[in-house]
Formats: sequence, C-alpha cells, structure tokens
Amino acid sequence: MHLSNPAPIDAPAVLAWYECHARDLPWRVSPGDRARGIKPDPYRVWLSEVMLQQTTVAAVKSYFRRFTSLWPTIFDLAAAPLDSVLKEWAGLGYYARARNLHACAQAVVREHGGMFPRSSAGLQALPGVGAYTSAAIAAICFDERVAVLDGNLDRVLARYYALPVPVREAKEGLRAALQAAVPERAGDFAQAMMDLGATICAPRAAACMVCPIQPGCAATKTGDPTRYPLKAAKPERPTRKGHAYVMVDADGDVYLQSRPEKGLLGGMTEVPGSDWATMLPLADYPVEAAWQHRGQVVHVFTHFRLELEVWSAVVSPERLAGGWWAERRALRGEALPTLFRKVLAQAGLD
Repeated sequence: MHLSNPAPIDAPAVLAWYECHARDLPWRVSPGDRARGIKPDPYRVWLSEVMLQQTTVAAVKSYFRRFTSLWPTIFDLAAAPLDSVLKEWAGLGYYARARNLHACAQAVVREHGGMFPRSSAGLQALPGVGAYTSAAIAAICFDERVAVLDGNLDRVLARYYALPVPVREAKEGLRAALQAAVPERAGDFAQAMMDLGATICAPRAAACMVCPIQPGCAATKTGDPTRYPLKAAKPERPTRKGHAYVMVDADGDVYLQSRPEKGLLGGMTEVPGSDWATMLPLADYPVEAAWQHRGQVVHVFTHFRLELEVWSAVVSPERLAGGWWAERRALRGEALPTLFRKVLAQAGLD
C-alpha cells in the first residue's frame, strides 16, 4: 500500500527533542558528543543492534557490558571460540543470532581488515545482517541517509498516518515516507525516532502533548491514538509435545549434550530428549534406570508452543557417551537456553 500525500515528518523538531531527551545507553554516543566530533564505534553499534533484535533494552544492557568486557574489539570476538560466545549469549534467546554474530565478526576481520563496510548495501553482504541492521549501522555510524524502520517506528508511523491497514500491508509506503524525512544528521535522526517510539509513542500509551511530531499526527486528531497500529489477524500457534530426560550420577553431576548445529537452538546445550511432535510420543529412556516423572515444562517459541514431560534418574556415567558431565555448581556457565534451564529447574536442579 502506498501512502497518498503523506504529511512530512518534522525532522528539525525531532532532532531538537532528541538533543534534550536522548536516552543514555551504553552503546550510544550522545548528540552532544557527536556534535563535538566523537564518532560511534561500529562494533558496539552492530553488537547492540544484533542483541536488541526481539529483545528489550533493559535485558540487553548487562549482556552488552559483559560481551564488550570479554571481547572489547571485533578482533577479540572473531578470535573467541564459538562455544564461549554461545555460553555468554545463553538467556537472550533466538540463538541463531549468536552464531551469526560470531560468523559476522570473523567475516569483518577476514574480508575487511576489521573495518565494517560504510554503506547499508555493503553491510548486508555480512552474515546475519539484514535490511534493518544494515540501515541502522550505516545511519548511526556513517550518517548514510537511509530510513531505519524497526518495530517501534512501525508504531509511530502507523499512528502518525492513522494507517487504515495493518503495518505489514503498508511497509514500503511507510519506509518511503520515512526516507523522505531523513536529514543530514541521519544517525541522530534514526536514534531520535527510536527513542520517540520507546518513550513517547509507547505501545499502550501515547504522550501526545510532549511529542515533537504531534502537530502533524493524524492519530492524535482521532482522540484515540493507541488504536493504531491496527492488528493483523494472528495465525493459531500449534502445540508440540515431547520428553526431556535429566540424568545425574551418584555425585550429582548432570549429563549434557550439544544440539545439532543447524536448526532451532542450534549448537546450544541440552539434556537428551525425544523428538517434538504433534502427539506426545511414548517415553523412550536413554538408559534403563528408575525414572521419575517430574512434571511438565511449557515454553513458547515464535511459531509454536512446546510441552515437555520432564523425567529424571540417577545413572552410571560409564553408560553414556557423546556428551559430558557437568557439576551442578557449573550449570550456570553452560550454554543452556531458557527452555533447558526450565527443564533442569523442574527436575530440582535449579
């Protein structure tokens, strides 16, 4: 859907607001510092943007600080073992991001001498860098005049134009309207619009009286700006079922293994389990033991809901191969995604 005669966004008003109200974020160079000639570090911007995909700012801050403490430069991250990166990523979810993060760091070092490409087109050639991330890095770090359109901005623009259809039906029209507004200070403008969506034009509330683009906002004039964006019909999320087998030895050590590199939670750490299917399969224990049913864990992924029946048993270490035994006190340092931390907690090993 194309927008007919869209009202222009007042970029000078947005920038003036940002100069007073910019969020203080560990990866950001403030507008005042930028005006004094301090440039954003592409490594830190890229790292933050990858972490922020599908994750909140509050959740990302501690991970960002830990990553930049362990691996202060792109060279450090590229040289790190993938397993170490996965362990530090555990808990952030969407684990393909961690594998792509590591692959991208290696590509930047190997193919670009540790320097990120300066254009959004060049950045998109890197592993795991799509249209949004490339635009964000290019705008924030190099002031490329490119529209940076994320979920927050979808909401801001849908309200600004009182969009009569769900955002996904008008994405290119919104992008074109935003592109037309991008000023010379593209990086500050991109971050200002992100802050506007995160603080002023929030999902469940709109502080229209202090919004710098309120004079041109169509949704404000309706008296109910939070009605927008209109919601698209959601497909029903299917349910999958399976079993998880928690094995401990006489010393209390826990048997772990790695998931296949490809696929959901690829390369992460797990306890053994069954396939996940529409109908609950019969329990097929890895070894003979006095298995106890410890209850059920429910975990919701983007595209399906998972119900796992949790079983535990004390077994002999000599009867298992292919994985490793982890001391209970060391579980926190393993690359266990949230799902399998739930499983261990259900088995009494949190």
